Amino acid sequence: MKDVYKGKTKDVFALDNGNYLLKFKDDVTGNDGVFDPGANTVGLSIAGIGRANLEVSIYFFEILKKAGVKTHYVSANLEDTTMEVLPATNFGQGLEVICRNRAVGSFLRRYGAYIQEGAPLDSYVEMTLKDDDRGDPLITCEGLVALGIMTKEQFESTKAQTQKINGIITDALKEKGLDLYDIKFEFGYHGSEVILIDEIASGNMRVYKDGKIVAPMDLTKLILA
Repeated sequence: MKDVYKGKTKDVFALDNGNYLLKFKDDVTGNDGVFDPGANTVGLSIAGIGRANLEVSIYFFEILKKAGVKTHYVSANLEDTTMEVLPATNFGQGLEVICRNRAVGSFLRRYGAYIQEGAPLDSYVEMTLKDDDRGDPLITCEGLVALGIMTKEQFESTKAQTQKINGIITDALKEKGLDLYDIKFEFGYHGSEVILIDEIASGNMRVYKDGKIVAPMDLTKLILA
């Protein structure tokens, strides 16, 4: 096993079989010691959060697997807080894909003159470049193609998969009395195939219950209950 990359919340190792191993850590993003899933810096450590994030990821990856959706997920070991994944290449320096079911967060801050908070958005897809220094700028399909980050076909595949996966996760959460407002994914390509990569953790989604937002750590407990 060879060290490849040390990230904010996960470390990456290369395995002898050609796959990779993700090691989930208890470090979380935030500012001034306060947990913030949208922050770009590690703010604190929370004992057990790495295992909890892995458990939630396993829960959703297994649901997607049963639904016939291919992802980078191969297997996981909860005791070691590790997940084995297929090798995949990032788009550019990393591309985040957000699927929005309702108008909240940064979408509402940008477009609040035209829409009410919580208004339905019908699985609206946005993409942003992972770039801490530039505030993770939004980018269009045309922009991605012009910069050589992805082809139009890759964009369409990513968008279609995002909406399908969002629908599956939305339905799974509804069964638990939870309402998914938006969710953040990351995609890469394995060979010529675009697939979902990274994790599917509570900190990557905005979920409401009985009209009130659920904090990520509380959400993890509700999902795994």
